[in-house]
Amino acid sequence: MKQLIKRLLPSNVTKVIAPTWHLLEAVVSQTLAGFPARSMQVIGVTGTDGKTTTCSLIAATMRANGYKVAMITTATIDYGDGHGEQVNPTQLTTASVSQLTNILGQIKKNGVQWLVLEVSSHALQQRRIWGIPISIAVMTNMSPEHLDYHGTFENYRTAKVRLFKLCNANKSGQRVGIVNADDATAPYFARRIKNLVTYGLKNGDAKARNPKVTLDGLSYSAEIDGQTFNIASPLVGEFNIYNTLAAVLACREAGLDKVQIEQGIASLESVPGRMMSIDKGQSFKVLIDYAVTPAALENVLNTVRAMTEKGKIHIVFGATGDRDKVKRPVMGRVTSELADYVYLTDDETYTEDGDLIRKSVYSGVSKANQVKVSMIPDREEAIKAALSRAKPRDTVIITGIGHQTTRNMGGKKQKWSDIETAEELLLQNGKI
Repeated sequence: MKQLIKRLLPSNVTKVIAPTWHLLEAVVSQTLAGFPARSMQVIGVTGTDGKTTTCSLIAATMRANGYKVAMITTATIDYGDGHGEQVNPTQLTTASVSQLTNILGQIKKNGVQWLVLEVSSHALQQRRIWGIPISIAVMTNMSPEHLDYHGTFENYRTAKVRLFKLCNANKSGQRVGIVNADDATAPYFARRIKNLVTYGLKNGDAKARNPKVTLDGLSYSAEIDGQTFNIASPLVGEFNIYNTLAAVLACREAGLDKVQIEQGIASLESVPGRMMSIDKGQSFKVLIDYAVTPAALENVLNTVRAMTEKGKIHIVFGATGDRDKVKRPVMGRVTSELADYVYLTDDETYTEDGDLIRKSVYSGVSKANQVKVSMIPDREEAIKAALSRAKPRDTVIITGIGHQTTRNMGGKKQKWSDIETAEELLLQNGKI
């Protein structure tokens, strides 16, 4: 029925009625299923970048301390059945109403105490998580994203606030909203949300002191309500200081003590497709990351620069089709300014022309930086070119697909893995 209505009505009309349709769908679906999430406490995590990593940190910390935890992220789902994380079959940050209700029903059967839920702006705008009681809400950061859907950054920001309003509906009297105080949108959230606790490197109720980031991970201390937390994690990059801080606060609100949190954060070694190292014995570093926004690319490249010492940075990337077109030239500018060699290739084209997507990205590259950019449509060939050119002490970073095992090309899903492709090419090219 939903697909029929979409075909019959103009897109601008379906966009207006979509939230009402999804809300009605959620009311019916949740009611028929008996509101499965009401049997557990839910931590909702939203933001532009860092959501999956923050969710993984929270879930790992709680699991390490004996809690029965389920998790739903873009990358994986842990049903709380003891079988660990599995690839998310929906490949969506937040599944459709019917899919999500079905997943929650399976999780409920496993007697889960806590659910860590990654929440997209689309899901919030469309009221897809209606009926799911949010106990703790987290905002990682915000930069322009999904403007093809939301229209303006203000609309995008408004959608994110919905998660906190759902949280406030609990009227628990506790601080249940957790926000990145260094983000430009923090004052906007502070004006609209009660019971707010903030974190950051420069600002916030919890500030990271003496931060250190190396190839072996990160460490810092943070004073929270008179207690000093000494945090160490194998994850790399300054942005992961923010992600770990958000997880520290969320776990503290959930009832974990200082020692439990410190040990739990340290227990997470990696997150699928997030600054994931590929080591086949080659003389240079190879990293896989899901970065798909200008801000994420900038963060990743700055981190890689600090890790690379005297070597060169090679980046393989592209822009996704049927998504925000405004960010494409910005992605071209950021990568060409911060990397030494850029291999511009196809990401997921969906129904768009790959040539036009690449040209749009390339339009953001200044004349001075054009010499850095190689345009290679075939993604495997682009990865091969980067690996072949890399020398000892260099770093090759492949971004955009991350954890995914398929990609959408021309409107059809194809089997694809950046991780497997990089591993196979390293072996074929004799890089070990």
